[in-house]
Amino acid sequence: MPPKSKTVFVCSECGYESGKWLGKCPACSAWNTMSEFKTEGSSKSGGVSGLLLSKNAPTKLSSVNVTKEVRILSGISELDRVLGGGIVKGSLVLVGGDPGIGKSTLLLQLVKNLNDTKIFYVSGEESEKQLKMRASRLNIEGGETYVMSETDMSLILEHTNEILPDILVIDSVQTMYNPNVDSAPGSVTQIRDVTMSLMRLAKNKNIAVFVVGHVTKDGALAGPKILEHMVDCVLYFEGERHQSYRILRAVKNRFGSTNEIGVFEMRDSGLIEVPNPSKMLLDGKPENASGSAVVCTMEGTRPMLAEVQALVSPTSFGMPRRTATGFDFNRVNLLVAVLEKRVGLNLQNQDVYVNIIGGIRLLEPAADLAVCAAIASSFRNSPIPDDVAIIGEVGLTGELRAINHIDKRVAEIKKLGFKNVIIPKANLSALTQDGINVIGASSVTECLGKIL
Repeated sequence: MPPKSKTVFVCSECGYESGKWLGKCPACSAWNTMSEFKTEGSSKSGGVSGLLLSKNAPTKLSSVNVTKEVRILSGISELDRVLGGGIVKGSLVLVGGDPGIGKSTLLLQLVKNLNDTKIFYVSGEESEKQLKMRASRLNIEGGETYVMSETDMSLILEHTNEILPDILVIDSVQTMYNPNVDSAPGSVTQIRDVTMSLMRLAKNKNIAVFVVGHVTKDGALAGPKILEHMVDCVLYFEGERHQSYRILRAVKNRFGSTNEIGVFEMRDSGLIEVPNPSKMLLDGKPENASGSAVVCTMEGTRPMLAEVQALVSPTSFGMPRRTATGFDFNRVNLLVAVLEKRVGLNLQNQDVYVNIIGGIRLLEPAADLAVCAAIASSFRNSPIPDDVAIIGEVGLTGELRAINHIDKRVAEIKKLGFKNVIIPKANLSALTQDGINVIGASSVTECLGKIL
């Protein structure tokens, strides 16, 4: 006797299920996220409950054999860096980003670099002819690559078991569906069921699976939040479509650091790696212009120079505007208050605009001093010398706090041809670099006195 259908309400943010509709999800406190679904068929062998059954017996932790994970070098060093040293066999990787940002292009370029590796590329959005046309544009021959245009997950799993590829690419998870689940493709139930089946396939067959995910208008991955918890690695493609540079960032990685980034440039021939992003970000920097400062930030283990620009102008309204692009808005307000209180700059009737060049986002506090210097430079209309780089965290009393990886930062600054660097005095004792003039400062006021 077939199981009776039952109506449940599922939260699209976290996957919480309820027997009745609720305006606010009790689990994640999100409003208006409960959607109605029927659970008919979800208890069949193709449903989630069937996938959760395991025949493995419990094992003592002390008796588990630990071997180094097997990695496949993709031939794209920026991707290998973000993944922690290469593609781990048996891993499930979720790649998200805005439409047209380069997700499918990056995964298709795996085919170009891994000619001897068996790859199965499944697209639910493009036909085989469209995939071939795009591959021809990228000068990709194919090698040991199989392609298929399909959205039925049962057929995809059947063909995967026949081919047994080393890498499986699913583009995209929102278009796939399990015929045994009574829900539309892209729904919470379908996405959860499809991802669960891919996770089990990756672990049982030792296949590296890449899944492309759509994003919402807020920039978050579409579907339930449980999707990100189920996969081993979550990669985000960042960047503006009208800009040529793209940043690949890991926000979750079970096999490596989550602080690494990969930098690419989008061209007609596909995504090109940018091995020296510092040079790229400083390209076109104006000379002898006020409001411009250079800082060295750390993205994982990679030091990277970036240009901070600020514009300070008298306000036309009663309340001055504060705008920040690529930097935390609240942090800008805090630094403006420090400049007013501790340095004595009268910014209460000035509009302040801060921008990080190149479309990147500075997340660490080591960029505080460069932001302060750029704002003060624009306010006083006095340019910072072009051969000076500035690093330091600013406290509320205007003091400069020590920062980490000072040797790597100064070495990168020296490599790019800068003659002087201003750092917190607390870091002077730990610095071993020669060939560059290192200037220590204990406060924002002291730093500005040396450069302006």
